[in-house]
Amino acid sequence: MKIINEQFKKDLAAGKLLKVDLGCGLKPREGFYSVDHLELDGVDVVADLNKPLDLIPDSSVEYVYSHHVLEHIDEFLLLMREIHRIVTPNGKVEIIVPHFSNVFGYSDPTHVRFFGFYSMYYFVAPENQPKIRQVPAFYSDTRFIVHSVNIEFYKTGYIDKIFSPIFSKLVNRSIKWQNFYERRLSSLFHAWQIRFIMKPAK
Repeated sequence: MKIINEQFKKDLAAGKLLKVDLGCGLKPREGFYSVDHLELDGVDVVADLNKPLDLIPDSSVEYVYSHHVLEHIDEFLLLMREIHRIVTPNGKVEIIVPHFSNVFGYSDPTHVRFFGFYSMYYFVAPENQPKIRQVPAFYSDTRFIVHSVNIEFYKTGYIDKIFSPIFSKLVNRSIKWQNFYERRLSSLFHAWQIRFIMKPAK
């Protein structure tokens, strides 16, 4: 891990809470420090997300953002533990990943996993999970509180632009509808991605 942007170090030394974009690629998020495993233009911190983020102190980050990155991570449980460690107790974690019904996700040879509505609930204590379906929480002792899960649909074609807003509103109206969509409809009307908003349980 290597810090390129000296302002990152200065903000840490001053005790300023940070916002970080994990796996920014070629499109760093404005207002965030950009973290990527390649030293690209606009990258502030070079880090392999399969290894500990050992230069980022505990509870020093107020907002972690990650867009279409976690599907590439081999050491997924380790990364979730590191996100939990670096984020403040009231901090925000926004994770966007391809939905498992996204057919284009299977084309990328660097994708190592897929995500669905319940994926992040494996890091949630059983008493805080949806009653409609509870998943095992014993794979990791890392705990988050999930504030919202939103299944999002393609908006690229003419048909998408007509039906996606309607379908999105219908599917995301409740957990029961999201559960029904994944079980019964996802093979017919594919989703694009899924957005999780969480905070660490500390």
